[in-house]
Amino acid sequence: MQVAAIGVAAVSLLIWLYLFFFNGHFWQIWIVDADREQIGPPAEWPRVVAVVPARNEAETIARTVASLAQQDYPGQFSIIVVDDHSEDGTGALARKALEESNAREKVRVVDSAPLVPGWTGKLWALQNAVEATDSQKPDFFWFTDADIIHAPDTLRRLVSRAERDTLDLTSLMVLLQTETFTEKLIIPPFLYFFLMLYPPRWIANPKSRTAGAAGGCVLLRRSALARIGGLAAIRSEIIDDCSLARAVKRSGGQIWMGLTRRSVSLRRYSHWSELQNMIARTAFTQLNYSVLQLIGTLAGLALTFVAPVALALSTNSRIWLPALLAWCLMSASFLPTVVFYRLSPIWSPFLPIAAVFYAYATFLSAIRYWLGRGGQWKGRAQAPGTED
Repeated sequence: MQVAAIGVAAVSLLIWLYLFFFNGHFWQIWIVDADREQIGPPAEWPRVVAVVPARNEAETIARTVASLAQQDYPGQFSIIVVDDHSEDGTGALARKALEESNAREKVRVVDSAPLVPGWTGKLWALQNAVEATDSQKPDFFWFTDADIIHAPDTLRRLVSRAERDTLDLTSLMVLLQTETFTEKLIIPPFLYFFLMLYPPRWIANPKSRTAGAAGGCVLLRRSALARIGGLAAIRSEIIDDCSLARAVKRSGGQIWMGLTRRSVSLRRYSHWSELQNMIARTAFTQLNYSVLQLIGTLAGLALTFVAPVALALSTNSRIWLPALLAWCLMSASFLPTVVFYRLSPIWSPFLPIAAVFYAYATFLSAIRYWLGRGGQWKGRAQAPGTED
């Protein structure tokens, strides 16, 4: 038993040495903090259309539309809100917000056509908007969620970066809510785990196969979208943002993902069940619906996040010392994310608790898929083989 524990502690330490030093320095998030860099304007401002797919977003749609209408973008800019068969009056509220604003000439609210089999709801709503802009021929599409508000200079900064660096896809991970205890415990690890899977340095490196994006705020060149065959190329993908980034990068496009505090999600996760559902919606999809990958992931989470804490309590120095070092590396790598959310550093050592919750939600994601309820979102089950 002692020999096994020594081996587990050693492996855990090796894992953290790799993650800390060789996994794209994913935890150094200040490098991709988009708010830290001031970028000069392009020689000419391109045409942009913002697209907002909205399904049952009555609580937030008015604020989202207002934040888009208040963008200080110097170039030609218009907004399309696509009501994706909402059941809570989202479309009517969006139209009311439009009537009360001073931006009627640049905002349209349209109803999504009936969902076509083989498409996810969000991608079909985006496709409706893309088709509606054929006559405008924008240079960029700005895909943004209906529960996000943006600072007035967000689009201007996005376009400036895209034009300076010749980016085909530019995305920002917006700031998520961390007001409640559950949000403080679970939300920062959400960002941390995402960056661990998709290190921004590797995303931006054309020589790396890693591709990722944050779907709540994506600036996409129309020419890049055409090059991959349009949204139809990824029409059934539940993790649509990363699938889009992967398609763009494979086609030879340049992509970039950063972080911002200046675009904020209004969605609240006050209860454990809400956070559980957020994770469970796509976790098993990320594992390609594979039982072997599920087992490997759960074992990996235990070995990487739980074992260092459990073994650090040992009285054998050959066990507790490497385990404690692994826990310290874990906490140190998580600290920048905690600071980014402006939380107390005391949250940093508690990452293993969040990891256990994520493991549970991942297993739940698999259970729901096997029961025919995979990819649940806004009343729809969207995973392959499920029934809506």
